[in-house]
Amino acid sequence: MLQDSYKKLGHTVQVWKPQPIVFKLFSKTKLAKWAGYVDQYVLFPIWIRVSLRSVPADTLFVFSDQALGPWVPMVHRRPHLVHAHDLLALRSAMGLIPENPTSLSGQLYQRYIRSGFRKARHFISVSNKTKLDLAEYGGVHPVTSEVVYNGLNYPFKPVPFNEAQQLLAEAGFYVPNTGVLLHISGNQWYKNVIGVIRIYAEYAKTQENPLPLWLIGVGKTEAIQAAVALLPPSGKVNFFYKLSGEQIEASYSVARAFIFPSHAEGFGWPIVEAQACGCAVITTDEAPMNEIGGPEALYLPRLTATTDIAEWSVQGATQITQLLKMNPELEAACKLARQEWASKFNADAAIASYIEIYKRVLHNHAC
Repeated sequence: MLQDSYKKLGHTVQVWKPQPIVFKLFSKTKLAKWAGYVDQYVLFPIWIRVSLRSVPADTLFVFSDQALGPWVPMVHRRPHLVHAHDLLALRSAMGLIPENPTSLSGQLYQRYIRSGFRKARHFISVSNKTKLDLAEYGGVHPVTSEVVYNGLNYPFKPVPFNEAQQLLAEAGFYVPNTGVLLHISGNQWYKNVIGVIRIYAEYAKTQENPLPLWLIGVGKTEAIQAAVALLPPSGKVNFFYKLSGEQIEASYSVARAFIFPSHAEGFGWPIVEAQACGCAVITTDEAPMNEIGGPEALYLPRLTATTDIAEWSVQGATQITQLLKMNPELEAACKLARQEWASKFNADAAIASYIEIYKRVLHNHAC
């Protein structure tokens, strides 16, 4: 995305990355993984050192993720900047996220990454939460550390209910006239899909004809199937996969509520996507979820090992019921407010902010 955007603006862009040289020789053997390591950690650094000899002094080196930290020391005396997304892996390796224990090798690897990006002097974070984590857990001491929110990479907007219903029906997805409840994610540990199902179960207990819950992108693991099996008879969960951007947009548009009680997030793309479509969001009252969801989302406490999950689930179910009882005038006003909030997460604005920061970094380095 960065490369395409900068080229359109007339900038010269090169992407440096390891090439599968040794890997190709061993790709069909048990040594393939180790061959990839040779390409990445032995040959690539040599290539960088050679290439640096011919790079103009006014070149800015942009690291698109802090996980590329191992290569920061090679250019830390030149103009450079690191885009930081989240420090979930590092915090897990430090034993700070009990839901995601990390192996010894993973802990060592995260220390290796951190030792590299700590040498960087300039950072752009996707949220204030990430900026704070860089200082607290990353141990960075930058010259500049700024926040630029991600911009949506698809022009999400509300689709009229009947139109969205028809579009989804043509793809084989039946939408009742009363709408659906929605969750979109993968099976990442931090998405708390089991929590979503527990909330839905409590909601369904109180309804004679509850809305169906759509789980998009969620795999049917044993744990998830076990949670679904505990639903009351009236409850219904549908699993859908590989939807297009247009179909995702339609799904947000027919959803009465988007349920997203994550344990943690780097940014929280689906929160903004749902709000851009006018959909109500129920998410976790911790950064960055409450930072991204803003005043237009509803919040639940973070679910932890010490949380009374029954009480927590009832709280989420109550929020769903309250949303469904909202009068049409207030609901329409809330939809507009959600769209207005989501409009601040604009891709063009993000790119423009990046460029301005890049220019300042280059100028200050030259001075």
